[in-house]
Amino acid sequence: MTRPVYVAGVGLHRYQRSSEASFVTLGLAAVRAALADAGAEWSDVQGVYTGTTRLGMAVSRPMLRHLGATGVAMTQVENASASSSSAFRLACMEVSSGEADIVLAMGVDKPGPSSRAESRTGLTGLADGHVVPFTRFAMLANEYMHRHGATPEQVAAVAVKNHRNGARNPYAHHQKERDLAEVLDAEPVAGTLTKWQCCPVGEGASAVVVASEDALARLGGDPSRAVRVRASAQRSERLYGDGDFDVEITRETTAEALHRAAVRPADLDVIELHDAFAIEELRYVEAMGLCADGQAAGRLADGEFDVGGRCAVSPSGGLIAMGHPIGPTGTGQIAEVARQLRGEAGDRQQPGARLGLAHMVGVGAVCVVHVLEAAE
Repeated sequence: MTRPVYVAGVGLHRYQRSSEASFVTLGLAAVRAALADAGAEWSDVQGVYTGTTRLGMAVSRPMLRHLGATGVAMTQVENASASSSSAFRLACMEVSSGEADIVLAMGVDKPGPSSRAESRTGLTGLADGHVVPFTRFAMLANEYMHRHGATPEQVAAVAVKNHRNGARNPYAHHQKERDLAEVLDAEPVAGTLTKWQCCPVGEGASAVVVASEDALARLGGDPSRAVRVRASAQRSERLYGDGDFDVEITRETTAEALHRAAVRPADLDVIELHDAFAIEELRYVEAMGLCADGQAAGRLADGEFDVGGRCAVSPSGGLIAMGHPIGPTGTGQIAEVARQLRGEAGDRQQPGARLGLAHMVGVGAVCVVHVLEAAE
């Protein structure tokens, strides 16, 4: 970062099942909440990056014109599940460079038709139509259990933890605690993965106001609530030999972000990660360096990844309980980490949280990681 960048305000519309509400209603609720949280006016915003995947072209203007026609620069960002993570990264880069002092990063989506460009390349694969995300992660879960001696109960324990966290989050799609028996006995999806070990894909919105140090002073808010963006890193897939690409791209991108932030995995107090399926949390915390390969299930059982443990992983409920409306998910993670670092997360608050990390992967494959720090 050329100059310091801060999260000045955050806002969300609850993640939920598809409703009759328009994306305009969802998005404006999140943006207005973020502006109010930052003590900013719409006219203060000098740039907007909107992450979305299923709403079509030119999403920002028909939504944000209701706040006023200010001529602000607007850019749509599509990067699969990492869309608004990438939008946040671009907003940080714009503020860091000095191009702007206050930039809005947001995400909004509603269920609807979507397709991967890969299906239109004219090339076919042997697994086309047979291996979809949940079957792929069921196979990865089976491989992990076989390699490390983990059990289906240990994988399902990720979902138990995250549903418990989601039950304490008013913005979560699922807000009910579920015990291990309920998770294991739920409708099977693929392999050992059941319904409650897979994320719901619904609708919602999230927004983050990114500001420079000068802008924070002009806004006149409480400086102790400003959360600094220590580092931002983004990578795409390369050849990894025998390693799973989601794990390896997570390993490399996280290492890059932590190096830029000059912190170690052990320094992290809070992590929001891409747990679309329960097995992902175990694999990613190992790739991030919180523990050695094969140790995550045991560390989870010991409470290390609970709120109040060594590092709270997905205190929002993660994608499994908070939900995964896709476009908003990345900036929603930033909102949760910011609240944790401010000490404003209520009864899911990680005590003494000072450093947090937000991680998203997206088909393609891409990975975006941010490291955030509480104010001094």
